[in-house]
Amino acid sequence: MNDAGDKGAGPRLGGAVRRRRRALDLTLAVVAERSGLSVPFLSQIENERARPSMRSLQRIADGLGTTAVELLAAADATERAVDVVRAGHDAGLSPGAGVRPLVRGRHQMHALEFTGERAADREFLHHNDELMYVADGAAEVEAEGRRYVLSSGDTLYLTGGVRHRWRATLPGTRVLVVAVSDHIEGT
Repeated sequence: MNDAGDKGAGPRLGGAVRRRRRALDLTLAVVAERSGLSVPFLSQIENERARPSMRSLQRIADGLGTTAVELLAAADATERAVDVVRAGHDAGLSPGAGVRPLVRGRHQMHALEFTGERAADREFLHHNDELMYVADGAAEVEAEGRRYVLSSGDTLYLTGGVRHRWRATLPGTRVLVVAVSDHIEGT
């Protein structure tokens, strides 16, 4: 059996950050100011000498006017007709980040697996639709002024444009998030 696409170095997240920053004609100092992170830390990320946590990656994405998911996709932009992402795939994030991309590259959809504790300290608003599936544990979602309690096996569907936040409510919770990519025009 051929395991094409399984081997090789992990995604080049630093290169994706640098390309986006340069495309916007921004200095490291401007991105540092916008993200609240230090210039040396951003430089280390761009030069692949440091790996950001998911929280830091989200802050960088905010400073660059994009999303963490888009930066992860840009880090491994090779489009594949068939691709296997193994459980041990290097996501390019710091160890213990608690998030793993399940789809590599820039495609019509993205999927992430979140494991462990996740605080509801960040609000999300996506252009397109999103599905959350609680594989293990439990989660709580706030959307459109309502609270939804999800248990193992439950799904929650959000149409594009719905502001929401979520958190894991039990240790060991594993949530899969599948969404239509922001660069796709919804109907």
